[in-house]
Amino acid sequence: MSRTTASSAADQPGQARQARPRGPLRFVPLVLAAWVVLEIWLLIEVGHLIGWFWLFVLLVASAALGGWVVKRAGLRALRATAAGKAEPGTVVGIAGGLLLILPGLLSDLLGLACLFPPTASLLRRLPARLLRRSGGPIGDAYRLQEQLRMHRPDGRVVPGEVIVGEVVEPGQAGDARPYDYGRPDRLG
Repeated sequence: MSRTTASSAADQPGQARQARPRGPLRFVPLVLAAWVVLEIWLLIEVGHLIGWFWLFVLLVASAALGGWVVKRAGLRALRATAAGKAEPGTVVGIAGGLLLILPGLLSDLLGLACLFPPTASLLRRLPARLLRRSGGPIGDAYRLQEQLRMHRPDGRVVPGEVIVGEVVEPGQAGDARPYDYGRPDRLG
């Protein structure tokens, strides 16, 4: 098939062209392929260095540790959801466990970085920053979730106003009744 025939067949009205990803997303397949090649090369080199048996033991141990981490983080998330709370480190913990389960030494290092407290706290903040900046449906869903957090559980919006530099204590400014922070029906 010649070039003109191939291009004219794709330009016909009945056939839609698939849009190529723009920006950094177009490099994702290349990065994944490089990651796999690097993992395989590293496994071969470490296998020659420490022996294939010990490499196998290391991979099985990391997979077992990853399974334990995923189970623990999942149970913690389930308990927090049942209690009506959100567990901030759950996503990073589960990602670390899944990276430990994957066979490979680089993925094990990244998984351990997700579980090590100083790097885990940095990684916990990263998805929220990326979602706030991103456009499209994921960023819109994150912004919608943030807006819904401002609403009370019964669906009413908590009234209020932010005044910079002025602090008004409950009971001041003509408020005849004291403010009760424990009672949701008293909005002050």
